Amino acid sequence: MASLRIENLFKAYGDEVIVHDISCSIEDGEFIVIVGPSGCGKSTVLRMIAGLESASSGKIRIDGRDETETPAAQRGVAMVFQSYALYPHMTVRENMSFGLKNLKHSKAEIADRVGAAAKLLQLDALLDRLPSHLSGGQRQRVAIGRAIVREPKIFLFDEPLSNLDAELRVQMRRELGKLHQRLKSTMIYVTHDQVEAMTLADKIILLNKGRIAQFGTPLEIYNNPHDIFTAGFIGSPRINLVEAGIHAVEGGKVAVESPVGAKFYLPRERFGAVQLPGRVTLGMRPEHLQLNPQAGNVAIDLTVALVESLGDSSCIYAALVNGDEFALKLQGQNDTQNGTRVTAYIAPENILLFDVEGRSISNLDRSASRMVA
Repeated sequence: MASLRIENLFKAYGDEVIVHDISCSIEDGEFIVIVGPSGCGKSTVLRMIAGLESASSGKIRIDGRDETETPAAQRGVAMVFQSYALYPHMTVRENMSFGLKNLKHSKAEIADRVGAAAKLLQLDALLDRLPSHLSGGQRQRVAIGRAIVREPKIFLFDEPLSNLDAELRVQMRRELGKLHQRLKSTMIYVTHDQVEAMTLADKIILLNKGRIAQFGTPLEIYNNPHDIFTAGFIGSPRINLVEAGIHAVEGGKVAVESPVGAKFYLPRERFGAVQLPGRVTLGMRPEHLQLNPQAGNVAIDLTVALVESLGDSSCIYAALVNGDEFALKLQGQNDTQNGTRVTAYIAPENILLFDVEGRSISNLDRSASRMVA
């Protein structure tokens, strides 16, 4: 196990900047997930930590020691790749022991480490099989086992589940979570899948165009996104964004009025330093909306375009009065027909507020007034 500190990490290929001045601290034993859209630099960051890519500038410190220029084999980290990278002509046992043989470990120690890792990953009965005789999930467990036997300070995972089918991904996600609990090792995991990020991570590093958009626990990022990008990336279906005007009224309240028909009041404290009158963007997560009216909720008129039934839940894709798309995610099944006019409701305290530059507005008081009829 080890702590990791990244200081002002920067990577460029010629004039193309991939990673912009990233800094963060990862504590001993944490499971960190680096997530973001394709091309945001997440795999490049992981490869620089591993020593497979050189940093243009900045520092990588493992347990306080500067390892920025240390060769990959000497950093005490082990990496699990998306492609498994198993030797096809070697058995499971030979694949798992190959790195240890190169490091000149004794046969007895290699046998002990391989045996322990195989038991942990339920590979005992597969040690003499070739990779071609294994399922995708089994191959990925072998790749993880090959990392475990090295007893690294830090485990690095580069989208290890992306080649698996949906059911296997869910199964392997659970297994990785259990593995972290057993090993209590520092793990850094790259993915573009927000479900993997939310379910596996102690903390998430969300990257956007080579910069850290937000670093925090999954619930911190979900409940208190720093900006519209973060709010839009975390959550499925994506958060609904609606433009609105604001102006002060008596009693320390602010009237919020949107051209799509929503009108309600919030305490002045919710808007921090935003100047009044002005404009804001309202963020409404689909899962916070419902079709049943509740006292004090904000009402939004919609026309249903498509209903997706997921069995335990339903996603309704609708159009606002101005034609913009708006989504709801409801528990249970829903038989609303396409073309139906409905009214969606949301509690004012569940509405996120962003300024004209897309930054989250400080929310000092989550209480809200009742909706104006």
